[in-house]
Amino acid sequence: MKILQNSTEPIYKQIESQFREDILSGKISEGTYLPSIRELAQELKISVITTMKAYELLSQEGLVSAIQGKGYLVNQQNIELVREQHLRLVETELENAINSAKIAGISADELKQMLNVLLDSNE
Repeated sequence: MKILQNSTEPIYKQIESQFREDILSGKISEGTYLPSIRELAQELKISVITTMKAYELLSQEGLVSAIQGKGYLVNQQNIELVREQHLRLVETELENAINSAKIAGISADELKQMLNVLLDSNE
């Protein structure tokens, strides 16, 4: 896990985002326990409270469940929910790309062409 200390995104949000991505992509599978709050805090050299906040966000999203005395367990993921979450992520990234293109003076046609090249290279 990589934490950027100089990022504008809070550390707890960085942790939550990385775990969310790993869970939704299947890198962390259903039934797997996340590292303990203390263990992750020590590994990242951050406070336990920061780690706890990230885990609580994951729990509120329904991605993990807190199991008394054992930690946070990755829940079974609803395929439709996972698809919806990925769609939202893609939309956000595309909106960011469109905004960046506008700032850089890239036309819609140029942007579409760039997207087509990227899509073709990833097939």
